[in-house]
Amino acid sequence: MAIILTEKNTVANHFIAEMRDVNIQKDKMRFRRNMERIGEVLAYEISKDMNYELSQVETPLGIAPMNLINERIVLCTIIRAGNPLHQGFLNYFDSADSAFISAFRKHHKDGSFEINLEYISTPNLDDCTLIVTDAMLATGATVDITLKALKDYGTPRKVHLACILASSYGLEYVSRLHPDVKIWLGALDDELTAKSYIVPGLGDAGDLAFGPKLNE
Repeated sequence: MAIILTEKNTVANHFIAEMRDVNIQKDKMRFRRNMERIGEVLAYEISKDMNYELSQVETPLGIAPMNLINERIVLCTIIRAGNPLHQGFLNYFDSADSAFISAFRKHHKDGSFEINLEYISTPNLDDCTLIVTDAMLATGATVDITLKALKDYGTPRKVHLACILASSYGLEYVSRLHPDVKIWLGALDDELTAKSYIVPGLGDAGDLAFGPKLNE
């Protein structure tokens, strides 16, 4: 159902371990940098799944044949928690276009919540390779509404979803509703709390990266 980094021995394990660690989490800059580094690792892995074409590169001493990506890439992040992860992808796909979506949980006093989508900024998505990044895939509701909303802006050739952490429930939910989307994860956790937070997870990625919100 997904490619999961922590299923193999990889340096990404160290970055995710630091993000989970309650003591290291106190350093916001370190937390954001680890998100960015995981984005870089995921970008590298996704790059192996892309189409390439042979190009001739002129060097000071001759011509070097090189296989280069020949896809138009659009990176879409769900702000604000996804911003450092998005930067990690931009570090590798530096010529990509970017899209931004404001989708968040609106909590109610009874403990329930709904997903509010307030803002979309995106280029045309026709025939592109679309990579949607979000820090956490908990219930899958935010990703679902995001993928549905993006359909109004064109038809991508391929769609990838990249997250640092996911719950088994969220992974199954998105895979069932969007079977054509290829999913890439840093790690997969089994449980959700009654308020739909991932366990063991790492807490609220947005708050840890940028500070607590006044309200939701």
